[in-house]
Amino acid sequence: MIAAHDFYENDYARFWIADGILFFLYKPDTIIDLKVAQCVVTDRIHFQNERSYPVLCDIRGVISTEKAGRDYLAQSGSILTQAVGLIVHEKVLLTISNFYLQVSKPSVPTQIFTKEDDALVYLKQFI
Repeated sequence: MIAAHDFYENDYARFWIADGILFFLYKPDTIIDLKVAQCVVTDRIHFQNERSYPVLCDIRGVISTEKAGRDYLAQSGSILTQAVGLIVHEKVLLTISNFYLQVSKPSVPTQIFTKEDDALVYLKQFI
Protein backbone atom coordinates (compact mmCIF):
# COMPACT_ATOMS: atom_id res chain seq x y z
CA MET A 1 0.00 0.00 0.00
CA ILE A 2 1.26 3.47 -0.84
CA ALA A 3 1.21 6.02 1.99
CA ALA A 4 -0.81 9.17 1.31
CA HIS A 5 2.32 11.36 1.23
CA ASP A 6 3.84 9.06 -1.41
CA PHE A 7 0.95 9.59 -3.83
CA TYR A 8 -0.47 12.69 -5.53
CA GLU A 9 -3.41 13.18 -7.83
CA ASN A 10 -4.76 16.17 -9.73
CA ASP A 11 -7.43 16.49 -12.44
CA TYR A 12 -5.11 15.11 -15.14
CA ALA A 13 -2.66 12.67 -13.60
CA ARG A 14 -1.63 10.50 -10.68
CA PHE A 15 1.93 10.12 -9.51
CA TRP A 16 3.83 8.18 -6.89
CA ILE A 17 7.37 7.11 -6.07
CA ALA A 18 8.35 3.46 -5.69
CA ASP A 19 11.79 1.81 -5.69
CA GLY A 20 13.51 5.09 -6.63
CA ILE A 21 11.31 5.70 -9.69
CA LEU A 22 8.58 8.29 -10.08
CA PHE A 23 5.50 6.76 -11.72
CA PHE A 24 3.41 9.29 -13.65
CA LEU A 25 0.04 8.16 -15.03
CA TYR A 26 -2.14 10.40 -17.17
CA LYS A 27 -5.85 9.90 -16.49
CA PRO A 28 -8.13 8.59 -19.28
CA ASP A 29 -9.24 11.05 -21.99
CA THR A 30 -6.63 13.68 -21.14
CA ILE A 31 -5.96 16.42 -23.69
CA ILE A 32 -2.55 18.01 -23.13
CA ASP A 33 -2.85 21.72 -23.79
CA LEU A 34 -0.69 24.45 -22.22
CA LYS A 35 -2.81 24.64 -19.04
CA VAL A 36 -2.64 20.88 -18.46
CA ALA A 37 1.10 20.73 -19.20
CA GLN A 38 1.83 23.58 -16.76
CA CYS A 39 -0.36 22.02 -14.06
CA VAL A 40 1.15 18.54 -14.22
CA VAL A 41 4.75 19.80 -14.36
CA THR A 42 4.23 22.22 -11.44
CA ASP A 43 2.51 19.56 -9.32
CA ARG A 44 5.12 16.93 -10.16
CA ILE A 45 8.04 19.22 -9.25
CA HIS A 46 6.36 20.18 -5.97
CA PHE A 47 5.63 16.51 -5.20
CA GLN A 48 9.27 15.57 -5.81
CA ASN A 49 10.42 18.03 -3.15
CA GLU A 50 13.52 19.06 -5.15
CA ARG A 51 14.72 15.46 -5.70
CA SER A 52 15.44 14.22 -9.20
CA TYR A 53 14.11 10.82 -10.33
CA PRO A 54 13.94 8.59 -13.37
CA VAL A 55 10.30 8.86 -14.50
CA LEU A 56 7.99 6.20 -15.90
CA CYS A 57 5.37 8.25 -17.75
CA ASP A 58 2.27 6.32 -18.83
CA ILE A 59 0.64 8.36 -21.59
CA ARG A 60 -1.98 5.76 -22.57
CA GLY A 61 -4.72 8.04 -21.17
CA VAL A 62 -3.78 10.91 -23.48
CA ILE A 63 -6.18 11.27 -26.41
CA SER A 64 -4.64 14.37 -27.97
CA THR A 65 -2.04 17.09 -27.54
CA GLU A 66 -1.78 20.71 -28.59
CA LYS A 67 1.46 22.27 -29.78
CA ALA A 68 1.71 24.72 -26.84
CA GLY A 69 1.39 21.83 -24.38
CA ARG A 70 3.98 19.72 -26.21
CA ASP A 71 6.38 22.67 -26.37
CA TYR A 72 5.99 23.37 -22.66
CA LEU A 73 6.63 19.71 -21.80
CA ALA A 74 9.70 19.69 -24.04
CA GLN A 75 11.10 22.79 -22.32
CA SER A 76 10.02 22.34 -18.70
CA GLY A 77 8.82 18.75 -18.47
CA SER A 78 12.34 17.42 -17.90
CA ILE A 79 13.03 19.48 -14.78
CA LEU A 80 14.10 17.13 -11.95
CA THR A 81 14.05 14.07 -14.19
CA GLN A 82 17.08 11.86 -14.81
CA ALA A 83 15.49 9.90 -17.65
CA VAL A 84 11.99 9.21 -18.97
CA GLY A 85 10.36 6.00 -20.10
CA LEU A 86 7.14 6.70 -22.01
CA ILE A 87 4.53 3.93 -21.92
CA VAL A 88 2.27 3.86 -24.98
CA HIS A 89 -0.12 1.26 -26.34
CA GLU A 90 -1.78 2.56 -29.45
CA LYS A 91 -0.09 2.94 -32.80
CA VAL A 92 -1.28 6.55 -32.99
CA LEU A 93 0.34 7.40 -29.66
CA LEU A 94 3.51 5.60 -30.69
CA THR A 95 3.62 7.80 -33.79
CA ILE A 96 2.95 10.95 -31.74
CA SER A 97 5.61 9.94 -29.20
CA ASN A 98 8.22 9.29 -31.88
CA PHE A 99 7.36 12.66 -33.43
CA TYR A 100 7.75 14.32 -30.00
CA LEU A 101 11.19 12.75 -29.51
CA GLN A 102 12.40 13.80 -32.96
CA VAL A 103 10.98 17.32 -33.00
CA SER A 104 11.05 18.39 -29.35
CA LYS A 105 14.33 16.68 -28.45
CA PRO A 106 13.83 16.28 -24.68
CA SER A 107 16.84 17.30 -22.61
CA VAL A 108 17.09 13.99 -20.69
CA PRO A 109 17.38 10.43 -22.05
CA THR A 110 13.88 9.40 -23.18
CA GLN A 111 12.70 6.09 -24.61
CA ILE A 112 9.31 4.78 -25.71
CA PHE A 113 7.97 1.44 -24.50
CA THR A 114 4.78 -0.57 -24.86
CA LYS A 115 5.52 -2.70 -21.76
CA GLU A 116 6.00 -1.25 -18.30
CA ASP A 117 8.52 -3.97 -17.38
CA ASP A 118 10.79 -2.93 -20.27
CA ALA A 119 10.57 0.72 -19.21
CA LEU A 120 11.46 -0.17 -15.62
CA VAL A 121 14.56 -2.09 -16.75
CA TYR A 122 15.62 1.00 -18.73
CA LEU A 123 14.94 3.43 -15.87
CA LYS A 124 16.67 1.39 -13.15
CA GLN A 125 20.04 2.23 -14.69
CA PHE A 126 19.43 5.86 -13.68
CA ILE A 127 18.67 5.23 -9.98
